[in-house]
Amino acid sequence: MSRDEEIRLSLPSKGRLGEAALELLADCGLRVKKASPRRYAARIPALPSLAVLFQRPGDIVVGVRDGSVDFGITGMDLVAERRGENGQVLVLHDALGFGRCRLSLAVPEEWETVRATGDLAERARSLGRPLRVATQFPNLTGDFLTRHGVEPFVIVEAEGALEVAPVIGYADVICDLVSTGQTLHDNRLRPVEDGVVMRSEAVLIANREALQARAEARDVARLLLEYIEARMRAEEHLAVFANMRGDSPQAIAARMFDQETLGGLQGPTVSPVVTRRGGGWFAVHIVVRRDRLFEAVAELRAIGGSGVVVTPVAYIFEEEPDRCRRMVRALEKGDGVEDL
Repeated sequence: MSRDEEIRLSLPSKGRLGEAALELLADCGLRVKKASPRRYAARIPALPSLAVLFQRPGDIVVGVRDGSVDFGITGMDLVAERRGENGQVLVLHDALGFGRCRLSLAVPEEWETVRATGDLAERARSLGRPLRVATQFPNLTGDFLTRHGVEPFVIVEAEGALEVAPVIGYADVICDLVSTGQTLHDNRLRPVEDGVVMRSEAVLIANREALQARAEARDVARLLLEYIEARMRAEEHLAVFANMRGDSPQAIAARMFDQETLGGLQGPTVSPVVTRRGGGWFAVHIVVRRDRLFEAVAELRAIGGSGVVVTPVAYIFEEEPDRCRRMVRALEKGDGVEDL
């Protein structure tokens, strides 16, 4: 298959972000099959038209921006830093549920008087030279510092462990990704209280031109969004079954509607149960939010439910996910950078 015909999805090549992306796709029924651990290409048997590539997270954004790949899963922090100004990077799904972190300014612990960005701005003016800020996100960091009046400053672009920069002496402060904050603490650094540049998690992105030009790419986008949304919605819910005595399905449904949690998605399913002891028994089936399970079970028991069985839900498909409709609107609009 030629590049013109092939649809490409780029995934992080290693690390927790890469592992979580593969796990998400597998949970969605889109397991990635790699012929060899050393290969940087793979396939999804359920989507034979889609080629999977493995790249560094930052390169994924560049590939989607420039059109060498059609889709990518990476961090929103990298999208914001590297998406550029050509309007080609569309964020199709902005909350994949993993890779959560924040891009934040951090200062040495001995800078006791620097707590907020206002203090940092005062420190920058008093140094007698530009404040040196080490970061892998020069665009986001520079914009943030300028907006908050932290001047003068100079960005020191660096890769790897930025936490050592103030210790070694090639930077005064850092702007880096933080999850738990333990690494900052271990290196005698402290986050600036209002110094969060942005909060980030994994996102699904696509090349706008590819979606506009190729129906096949739009079909893949819809399928990815359908399965991701269905799986993520299912994780928040559980299926509950119970037996209940009553005069009719309508009478049992009325009792359930009187309860706070027993309405289900559209309503309960109530069907007769054939027993050796005669009629009057019905089976009820509802889907409830996971965080309200025990409340739902208590309400079922209160209105005569017994033999309650709870099972996980694999997928909950809507008529059409809202993100699919928003994608269509964004493509029809066709101008500027628009997140969905």
